[in-house]
Amino acid sequence: MEFDKTAAGRPDAARAQDAGAGSARNMSRTLGDEAENLDLSDEAGRAKLGTASAWATIGIFLILALAGVYMMSIILIPVTLAIVVGMILGLAAEKLSKLGVPRILNAVLLSSAVALVIFLIINALAGPVAKLAQEAPDFFQRTSDRLMPYLDRFKWLHISPETLQGGSMSASTLLENSGNVLHVVSNSLTPAIVQILIFFAALLLFLAGRISLRKTIIMTFSSRTSRLTAIRIINAVERVLGFYFATASLIYAGIGVAMTIIAYVGGMSVPLLWGVFAFVASFIPFLGVTTMTIALAIAGIITHSDIIFALAPAAAFFAVHMAVENLVFPAIMGRQWELNPFVVFLAIIFWTWMWGAVGAMLALPLSLIVMAVVDELFIEEKTQPQLPG
Repeated sequence: MEFDKTAAGRPDAARAQDAGAGSARNMSRTLGDEAENLDLSDEAGRAKLGTASAWATIGIFLILALAGVYMMSIILIPVTLAIVVGMILGLAAEKLSKLGVPRILNAVLLSSAVALVIFLIINALAGPVAKLAQEAPDFFQRTSDRLMPYLDRFKWLHISPETLQGGSMSASTLLENSGNVLHVVSNSLTPAIVQILIFFAALLLFLAGRISLRKTIIMTFSSRTSRLTAIRIINAVERVLGFYFATASLIYAGIGVAMTIIAYVGGMSVPLLWGVFAFVASFIPFLGVTTMTIALAIAGIITHSDIIFALAPAAAFFAVHMAVENLVFPAIMGRQWELNPFVVFLAIIFWTWMWGAVGAMLALPLSLIVMAVVDELFIEEKTQPQLPG
């Protein structure tokens, strides 16, 4: 009987042992799953941490790069301007090269042409600026007389006619003020001369070594596809800058002529100066036309007593500029070079903050360069040219 009980008890013991083993296996499997989940969560955490570290590194690099661009503005502004002007003149350089003009002579001729244009503009403005300087006392007096009725309405400003009038000054005070003015002018003039010299030197060297620099950039890439992409990008940038600014210069010159006529008919002083300002301001989208319209409105109020005649030049300029920008310019340029207005506005604000007035003028060409690069890199539907075999 004992043998039978022992024999009968063995299956129960075996089942208990199997149940214990199964529980152990289940526990070990559960622990393994938990360990695997912990490993996966740790790996995901490390991946997120790595991504955050990468973005933080990029952000720090961008901040340092922007700080460097801001601090090196005295060098980067003329060099960047020279590169942009050199790329704008790329089409003209190609034409001269096809005519058999040597590269160095090509560079000298185009740089001299740029210098000649700048000299002619300065020479044309010298007379109107001198006349404006002579009329400055009367101008300020008329400004005071015209603005005081408007300023008297705001009693909290505490502005009276005596506020805008200067008292008598002694000889020592005049000498002291003249010394301060000369000091400010000299401090501003020296960096300007240095930047002008850097600009013309960089422009001459860029035009002279344009072909070799182009080949160096292309041969930097090892694969055939990358070299082809570099060729397309360089050609697209030169084409968009050359075509855009050649066409824009002619169109905005017409705006400058129209502004000169408007200023002359509107009875404003130095109409030629207003025409040049309108031509230059047209190259700065949004801010240029806004600044010109406000300046014309203020000058008209100072010049004319009737408010309708006072605001007529500003309204006429604004209407002409809007018609050109929305009708003439798209009809000539087409939709190929159309930029997002909001992106252009942000670019103007950013580069004005970085480099001042020159940055505002460079915002549009830099935006066109970025547009050309993005267009060639990410638009795959375009027909791709083939390298010669």
